[in-house]
Amino acid sequence: MNFVFVSPQFPKHYWNFCDRLKKNGVNVLGIGDTPFDDLSDELKNSLAEYYFLPTLENYDEVLRAVAFLEFKHGKIDWLESNNEYWLEQDARLRTDFHITTGEQFENIGRIKNKSAMKKFYAKAGVPTARLHKVTTIKAAKKFIAEVGYPVIVKPDVGVGATDTVKLESDDDLKKFFANQIEVPHVMEEFITGDICSYDAILNSKSDPIFESMTVWPPSIMDIVLKQLDLSYYTAAHAPEKLCELGRATAKAFGVKSRFVHFEFFRLTQAKKNLGEVGDFVGLEVNMRPAGGYTPDMMNFAHSTDVYQIWADMITSDERKLSDTGEHFCCVYASRRDCHSYKNSHEEILAHYGDQIVMCERMPEMMVPQMGNQMYTAKVADIAAVEEFIRFVQERQ
Repeated sequence: MNFVFVSPQFPKHYWNFCDRLKKNGVNVLGIGDTPFDDLSDELKNSLAEYYFLPTLENYDEVLRAVAFLEFKHGKIDWLESNNEYWLEQDARLRTDFHITTGEQFENIGRIKNKSAMKKFYAKAGVPTARLHKVTTIKAAKKFIAEVGYPVIVKPDVGVGATDTVKLESDDDLKKFFANQIEVPHVMEEFITGDICSYDAILNSKSDPIFESMTVWPPSIMDIVLKQLDLSYYTAAHAPEKLCELGRATAKAFGVKSRFVHFEFFRLTQAKKNLGEVGDFVGLEVNMRPAGGYTPDMMNFAHSTDVYQIWADMITSDERKLSDTGEHFCCVYASRRDCHSYKNSHEEILAHYGDQIVMCERMPEMMVPQMGNQMYTAKVADIAAVEEFIRFVQERQ
């Protein structure tokens, strides 16, 4: 089996996907924009060949790279980046090279455009916030008259909280429209709740062979803009109701043979026509693994190896790793260099000892969302999660 992995060096822990594929007997071929000598030893040892390009933004160059690898190694069976940014390009390459094991270019709109997702959520029976495609200020005011302030405005196609704004008044609305809108935006009614992701590895029938839940802060946008500290955690077990909605969503979108990250609101305030406190409301789907080190957090929380489960899905369409029965909460808490904290780095390490499973400086490009210094721990329950976050992030 020939597997082309696009941009296998970013995020840096993605070498694990390549490593598990190789262990399953797959011929892993990389295409990336990092020189070979700068790749980690783990990634180098996982690849049968690596094709370097100065940029992956030039489609014709990437196309030629895949063509070269196909000429040298034979028919490409899989092509994937597991990266939201390259989702559309991956699909285009699959279509051009007749690789039928993943999303095709003509169907990509339903999973890239936030406005296109709504009808699939409806098909799954999952409630979602009302949405308006941003056109004119007059149309926007009409929508706001229905849902009320505040509203959230974001690009129809985008990653994370990039260019997302919260409008709380007519003045905010006027300021938004005063700026040139270069890409299509959507406007949604505001929902008060925690963000809970349904993370799953799906087989070729859209059935999950692995499921998990991670609880995120309500607003990554505020974390970025206000320089707040980020914390989130992977739960020991995913609630059955969330799993039911996640499975229905996967079936409705017809997504298969992928690692997926579906986001839901868990209401902390009842919302008319959507649900009561504790109910789940659909937010958006992401057809790739959760960001940051979350796949590793899933491993710690569930005593498993999601990279191996994913590789087994690729090669055999089934899960081979059994559940050990040991489950924990895995919590991430980060700090920013611009703030002063009560407990020192050394005190954190001494206090939590071997409960700390990851501790490192974050790459510069991830600092706005993830902070400068991260600490990740495996703890017993939600109370311990909250105490860990307090101990790491309490300010002087």
